[in-house]
Amino acid sequence: MQALPLDWPLPGGVRAFCSTRSGGVSAAPWDTLNLGDHVGDEAAAVAENRRRYAHALGARPLFLQQVHGTGVERLDPQATDGTVADACWTMERGIACTIIVADCLPILFAAEGVVAAAHAGWRGLAAGVLEALWENFWPEVADTPQRAATATTVWLGPCIGPDAFEVGPEVKAAFEAAQPAAARRFRQGAPGKWLADLPNLARDRLSALGLAGVHGNDGGTAWCTVSDPSRFFSHRRDRRSGRFAASIWLV
Repeated sequence: MQALPLDWPLPGGVRAFCSTRSGGVSAAPWDTLNLGDHVGDEAAAVAENRRRYAHALGARPLFLQQVHGTGVERLDPQATDGTVADACWTMERGIACTIIVADCLPILFAAEGVVAAAHAGWRGLAAGVLEALWENFWPEVADTPQRAATATTVWLGPCIGPDAFEVGPEVKAAFEAAQPAAARRFRQGAPGKWLADLPNLARDRLSALGLAGVHGNDGGTAWCTVSDPSRFFSHRRDRRSGRFAASIWLV
């Protein structure tokens, strides 16, 4: 299984993994390591792909039912696949907080003894999924949000890049309503459209929370799911597409 290299300083006892589209059994257009069970792929193929993914992790990935919202769940040994949420966190060893995507932005959080993951499509990001996750996460790290932010490191995974993410004015307005300075993350596209810089919109939100140790996707072309069909699934590019995953867990 081909994994995306993660150049990210992690605390002791924390592991992270991001898959690509290779190493599975699904046929086109979901070829080959599709981890999404809601995109029209054969159920048996998805099950085998998820088995291979779990084997590669050496942990149990927990696959959420992501709905582009702000719901946050704490994962314990009784948690099951299909839990409705767009962010999760855990202090349990061997349970991998997992986000599946095909253009949206997966974000992983790590501190000593606690990990988390968030699904940051534009709707969830604008609505406050990162802020909702942080409210659950920081009290497990330190006695103040400021101390917790210093002790937390964050990684942004691949997503649709700023040269490919064309959106309507309502998207720009949704971000500006919460952060007027978000306007700088949009460039004029086709008439009546804007090009949105999703990873840097996320970085701005994280910065506002005091999180400075942010790694990974900086908006460069190498991180763009649309631009790299050999490594990444992309719904915007292909319409019928699989899903890859990013996971983080305690060992």
